[in-house]
Amino acid sequence: MTDTTLNKTIYLKAPRELVWDYLTQPEHLAKWFHAPKTPIAAGEKLEMFGTTSGDLLIWGDVIKAQKPDYLEYTFTVGPMGDAVSTVKWTLSDVPGGTQLALTHEGLPQGADAFGLTLALDKGWDDHFMQMRGALCTETK
Repeated sequence: MTDTTLNKTIYLKAPRELVWDYLTQPEHLAKWFHAPKTPIAAGEKLEMFGTTSGDLLIWGDVIKAQKPDYLEYTFTVGPMGDAVSTVKWTLSDVPGGTQLALTHEGLPQGADAFGLTLALDKGWDDHFMQMRGALCTETK
């Protein structure tokens, strides 16, 4: 059974269109996450590679890419085995910037999978901090 969900929301002092680019464009993704070789687009395969190792780290399929409001893709990493989860990004304008909401659902559940959930939870927090730092540098 896979119904564990992570929900996170951050606020960024950047326009929604720029935040969208940070979610879909390889050169921006490399600043805070893992870089694909091509832009993330609906109907395409998702493959993200380590920025230093070059190893394939994340894979899946891009389900929906509605610029600049909503992005959804399936998400698998090695430690998940054959389990496939779904990552959903929602971008909303707020006074002074963008609200970015993440829903990462369908994660394996149970005591054996809790370590993976904790690692993904911390990983998203770390990546959000890196995104915030990169955007702050760009929007100064």
